[in-house]
Amino acid sequence: MKDRIEKGDIVLINKSGKYHNQVGEVSEIDYNIFFVKIVIVKLGNQEETFEEKDLQLQTKKPSLKEVIAAVDKILELVEHIPHLPTKEKLELPNRLKYLKLDIPKLDRQVILQNFHSIDKILAATREADSSASFWQEIEPNLEKISWWIRTSL
Repeated sequence: MKDRIEKGDIVLINKSGKYHNQVGEVSEIDYNIFFVKIVIVKLGNQEETFEEKDLQLQTKKPSLKEVIAAVDKILELVEHIPHLPTKEKLELPNRLKYLKLDIPKLDRQVILQNFHSIDKILAATREADSSASFWQEIEPNLEKISWWIRTSL
C-alpha cells in the first residue's frame, strides 16, 4: 500500500481542534493496546500524538532510489560550477560518488561525514556565486538527501 504513513512523511492533520489543517513531519510510529496505529507528528518545536485516521499524507519521504538519483543529479551539475577551487573541483565529485556508494549501506556516521563535507563545499561556493541557474536544481536535490538522512538513519 503506497499511502501508508511512515516515519519521515509529511502529513496534514484532519482532526478538528487545535491542530486542524496544520502540516508536520512524522517522527515516530507506535501502536496502542488495541493495535491502532499511533503517529507522533513534529509540529514546529513540539510533538503531538494522533491516530493514523486523523492524518492525511501530503508527501512521502524520499526512497533510496530517489536519493541516489538526487546524488547523481548534483554530481552532473557540479561540472557546471565555474568558480570551484581546484581542490574542491576534485574533492566534491569524489565525495558525491562515495556518498552514493555509502547510502545503500546505511552507515550513519560515514554518510553524515560525507554529506556535511559536500554541504560545506557547496555552501562556500554558493556564497561566491549564488545567481547561477544550476543552484535551483542543486538545492532541492540537496534537501532531498538531507531529508532522507534525517528520517532514515
